[in-house]
Amino acid sequence: MTLSKIINKEQLEQLRSQSSELSQKIVFTNGCFDVLHPGHLDLLKKAKSLGNVLVVGVNDDASITRLKGANRPIHTLTDRMTMLTGLSSTDYIIPFSEDTPYNLINMLNPDILVKGGDYTIEMVVGAEEVIQNGGRVEIIDILENYSTSSIIEKIKKS
Repeated sequence: MTLSKIINKEQLEQLRSQSSELSQKIVFTNGCFDVLHPGHLDLLKKAKSLGNVLVVGVNDDASITRLKGANRPIHTLTDRMTMLTGLSSTDYIIPFSEDTPYNLINMLNPDILVKGGDYTIEMVVGAEEVIQNGGRVEIIDILENYSTSSIIEKIKKS
């Protein structure tokens, strides 16, 4: 199966089947990735190191507006996914329109579900399902002083 980095739900199911056949560990993480910064790069690199295939769920524009407010996103979904495709740590990127990646997580059934250190396992959407299916949840320490919201505030003040 040959896929571009940006995939749809049908290709996600194919990826799960192929990875199972090849005994590959699938790692999943998600986010807005609105203003890509070193904190994102660090998280994605560490997530990738946990398995064979890193799938990144990306909130679409409407879900970011619902979650972050009327002035967000800064970059369109297409632009954000394009930037993520340029990273060696990302294998596949899939957009989602819901406020959480719950449906994607259940469809993919990743071996490892990753979130940044500003989350606890209890806060991670899909954690219970991943654990029940034999997977695990990894909380990765985040780099200090990097958040999209704080970067946007700094730009506004300058």
